[in-house]
Amino acid sequence: MDLQKLKKLIELVEESGIGELEITEGEEKVRISKSASSTQTYVTAPPVMQAVAPATAAESVASTSAPTELLTQGHVVKSPMVGTFYRTSTPGANPFVEVGQTVKAGDTLCIIEAMKLLNEIESDKDGIIKAVLVENGQPVEYGEPLFVIE
Repeated sequence: MDLQKLKKLIELVEESGIGELEITEGEEKVRISKSASSTQTYVTAPPVMQAVAPATAAESVASTSAPTELLTQGHVVKSPMVGTFYRTSTPGANPFVEVGQTVKAGDTLCIIEAMKLLNEIESDKDGIIKAVLVENGQPVEYGEPLFVIE
């Protein structure tokens, strides 16, 4: 199911009087529930098998330090969509970026898989990667902080 179709379904639920809509296409299942204050969307897809490399010491420190402190000390790259965060293009490959690496606007930082589509997330600023705030293979929400660039 493509993103445009999903957006149209959400708009239909918001505008109509129905409380919940559930659609299944193959192995993909989408349920949109409308509560009194907002609309919630749940998307399930078959799990993706991927080998996850152990975190390096720098990544562990970056991910365990106080995120609010890091967020106030640099430019935050946020997730433009809901999906699964991947640091590499394929299992076993080197990550797109590492903490301390210099990046330019337009460089690929990560991939977010949404609805079986792989979306490259690019840097919107030149700088140095100060922190990677999400673990490889972790689900992310729209607007969730992914990287801090200094």
